[in-house]
Amino acid sequence: MKPNGNRRLLVALCTLIYVFLMLPLVVVFPISLSSAPYMQFPPPGLSTQWYERYLDDPQWIDATVRSLYVGGATAVLALLLGVPLAFSLARGRYAGRIAVDRLALAPLIVPVIILSVGLYGLFAKLKLIGEWYGLVVAHTVLALPFVVLVMMAGLRDFDRALEQAAEGLGASRLQTLFRVTLPLLRPSLVSAGLLAFISSFDELVVALFLAGPNMTLPKKMFDNILMEIDPTIAAVSVMQIVLVSIVLVLIGRFGRGLQGSAR
Repeated sequence: MKPNGNRRLLVALCTLIYVFLMLPLVVVFPISLSSAPYMQFPPPGLSTQWYERYLDDPQWIDATVRSLYVGGATAVLALLLGVPLAFSLARGRYAGRIAVDRLALAPLIVPVIILSVGLYGLFAKLKLIGEWYGLVVAHTVLALPFVVLVMMAGLRDFDRALEQAAEGLGASRLQTLFRVTLPLLRPSLVSAGLLAFISSFDELVVALFLAGPNMTLPKKMFDNILMEIDPTIAAVSVMQIVLVSIVLVLIGRFGRGLQGSAR
């Protein structure tokens, strides 16, 4: 087969995979606007009743707010821990650096269910089950690898001659860090923080073990699916998809813009 034929076949295969992955959205969006009293596709008519039901239900709102502030706290904590760790891994020369690198990335390798069981046993002893800050700590463990990977990628492309120039002009290391290094790494910081937020906001398995009676949005959706299935789930799913899409756009557009201005 000719190279052009191989390329067309690859494009066709990728297109089919993309369409297959996007098919659920074709169902979810119309159902969320259905006028039927139950899940029905295609919907008999259009209505915003399920979005109104979501907004009028304090349980849904509480779960959403809880997921937002847990995700925000997770992003902040993951950045506070991940940025110094990324610096040490990218620029440090110390014994055990490779082991630290593997340990930092371990949550990407270890199945989430195993990690959740282990954290449950530890948090039960510390009486953190059902506490929102316990959930933040657990989510930070899952989000930390994303921060480390993104920041290390930014540090690999960083021109250290800029730091040397600042120090040569009399800036201290601390001044160089806050006035030169971190401002130039803002695209990586923004991307890492947003990825940490999304990884926490959409996380379910750890929340099932550690959230207790306090609902996060994914846990509330899971419990509702077990009890009853109504189009409110579709409305919430659409809002989650929109939020994740906005965050991904911000990562792509805002990060590139900062990077371009930094140069």
